[in-house]
Amino acid sequence: MAGEFAKFIETLARGELAPVYLLASDEPLQLQEAGDALRARARALGFTEREVLDVEAHFDWDRLARSGASLSLFASRRLIEVRLPTGKPDRDGAAAITDWCKSPAPDTVLFISAAQWSKKHEGAWVKAVERAGVYASLRAPRVDELPDWIRVRMHAHGFAPDAAAVALLATRAEGNLLAIAQEIDKLAALRAGGAVGAADLESLGDDNAVYDVFRLTDAAFAGDAARALKILNGLRAEGEAVIPMLGWLLNQLDLALRLASAPDFATGARNEYGMWPARQKLFAGALKRAGHGNAHWRRCLAECARIDRMAKGRVQDAAGSSMDDSWRAMERLLVAIAQPRAADVLLAA
Repeated sequence: MAGEFAKFIETLARGELAPVYLLASDEPLQLQEAGDALRARARALGFTEREVLDVEAHFDWDRLARSGASLSLFASRRLIEVRLPTGKPDRDGAAAITDWCKSPAPDTVLFISAAQWSKKHEGAWVKAVERAGVYASLRAPRVDELPDWIRVRMHAHGFAPDAAAVALLATRAEGNLLAIAQEIDKLAALRAGGAVGAADLESLGDDNAVYDVFRLTDAAFAGDAARALKILNGLRAEGEAVIPMLGWLLNQLDLALRLASAPDFATGARNEYGMWPARQKLFAGALKRAGHGNAHWRRCLAECARIDRMAKGRVQDAAGSSMDDSWRAMERLLVAIAQPRAADVLLAA
């Protein structure tokens, strides 16, 4: 571990938890694992109740104050988790968080997670969190830091990788932390710890690899609709659910939107987002197929949010009944990403 992530993990072991936490990262794995560590520490300290507030459009921020004011049914300590996908609360949200920080509820920890983040997201409400508790911006390792990150993670699984194995893993996953972690987990499932060379990782190549959401997304962004649909069908056959896939797809669509809005693609991809050359090429092709501007990516992001609501049973048909056709909607979205010219036919108006 390195940087803010390691510092955050270290702070959790120091006695009681702070009244409020803000964890922010564009890197899903960092955010997931930091959040898991916080939840585990809370459970160990007796925070046996947990309430989750998903912030979507038109979210009622009074719910946060009501949650803080309500009495626990079991007189236990509580963790209230606010999931802020965009990292940007509206005016009411910023005010609600600031008010909470001024007077935190007793025996309660507020945990705010932000799945999109940059310096532009920081405002007065973030300063309020810093004064009352802990704010951690968890950036992904830079390209030059990635080998050390891989070694630490493999050591935690009992492996001793050589330099060739580390280089192969970093190159094959193109810096994608989730993909790297998955490869290490697959290796751990197949064998006990010990020395690991490049040949050991080669055995986990495409012929033996299960279909995964990273290849699914890459196929769509590469313009290969047929392969994307084949992978999606494979995931469905393996018992995967739609909602877990949406996190990474949403992350990549948001990245495409940012790159489409940037004044210079190459500079933004290389300097601001630290993208590997192969990934730069992937996104450059996707943006070229989508044409000028960012309207296509905004539309895809809106459809991604609609699929999320659909999978959660929050979309109704004409008769007012709950409707879930999220798998078909996913198919149409993936084809629209791969073939932007078909978006008008494929995506909801």
